[in-house]
Amino acid sequence: MARDYAKEYRDYQGTPAQIKKRSERNHARLEAEKKLGKAAIKGKDIGHKKALDNGGSNSASNTKVQSVKSNRGWRAGRKGYSVPNV
Repeated sequence: MARDYAKEYRDYQGTPAQIKKRSERNHARLEAEKKLGKAAIKGKDIGHKKALDNGGSNSASNTKVQSVKSNRGWRAGRKGYSVPNV
């Protein structure tokens, strides 16, 4: 069965909560770009030092530039798996 991207967007990515989160991520990336330059963050993610789920914020003091693998790695929280620092 083919994936219905339009339905997925309506049901999940288009919700007000997800739109707000996406806006905050884009703002954090823009601020890092202004501070460090486009070349420094090209191909990288802007991650959080203290996760949002653990009470962290989107402020500049709580963000860091890191590789896509270490920021989005599904094993990052698992015991025995260490994510390299970038």
